[in-house]
Amino acid sequence: MNTPLYRRRRLTNVVVTSLSVAAAAFGLLMLALVLWTLISKGVVGLRPSVFTEMTPPPGRAGGLLNPILGSLVITGLATAIGAPLGVLAGTYMAEYGRHNPLTTVIRFINDVLLSAPSIVIGLFVYEILVANQRHFSAWAGVFALAILVIPVVLRTTEDMLLLVPNELREAGVALGAPRWLVIRSIAYKAAFSGLMTGVLLAVARISGETAPLLFTALNNQFWSTNMNAPMATLPVTIFQFAGSPYAQWRELAWTGALLITLAVLALNVLARTLSSRQRKS
Repeated sequence: MNTPLYRRRRLTNVVVTSLSVAAAAFGLLMLALVLWTLISKGVVGLRPSVFTEMTPPPGRAGGLLNPILGSLVITGLATAIGAPLGVLAGTYMAEYGRHNPLTTVIRFINDVLLSAPSIVIGLFVYEILVANQRHFSAWAGVFALAILVIPVVLRTTEDMLLLVPNELREAGVALGAPRWLVIRSIAYKAAFSGLMTGVLLAVARISGETAPLLFTALNNQFWSTNMNAPMATLPVTIFQFAGSPYAQWRELAWTGALLITLAVLALNVLARTLSSRQRKS
């Protein structure tokens, strides 16, 4: 058994395994360093004023109330617009056009959108909305983020509906239920956890997007409820404050980054929990 071929294969296995372990350890170390830096610098500025005061002028203390609320408004509206469109498109692909050539075209375009840099989406919305209106607006930011939501929800919806056994649909049709009722009452209920996972993953993706908002919603030093005007968002505020020469702004930038990280972490944990429930069911 101790042949040259066996020794060579065993040596190759040891080398490859060692390199894999070293690469994994290096990646975990870098992740730990990033998280430690983020937590150590972000916790310093985490105080009640962060959630109760507006962004301060240079050299003064303040909070992140207006960018936090602005992010919630823009992200919420983008999800409310993009998620239903993604669910409807995914439903068509899985239920009505499963073997239709149009579905193949839609799937290809959707894959392109999934991998497209978000800054390209921002430039696209800037050209068709901001440039024509000649001013930045929160609605432009909502539209840009909604475009990012659609492909994530569409792909997840299609995949989850395809996992629903056809026997359930046939049972509903055998009882005399129309197709739309079978989809709504049977397919959607069976795939509900998966559909929610797709929506949560989409929200997690757009929560930290900065580039599209720089070209659309821009930023606002003050609180504004006017959707046709620039609106503050947390990612853009972090981008502006992190490179400033003012210590108060840099401290708020680290705190904002910590808040976004915790929010994205919570969304991913919830999405994984729903996904595991879907697989078990």
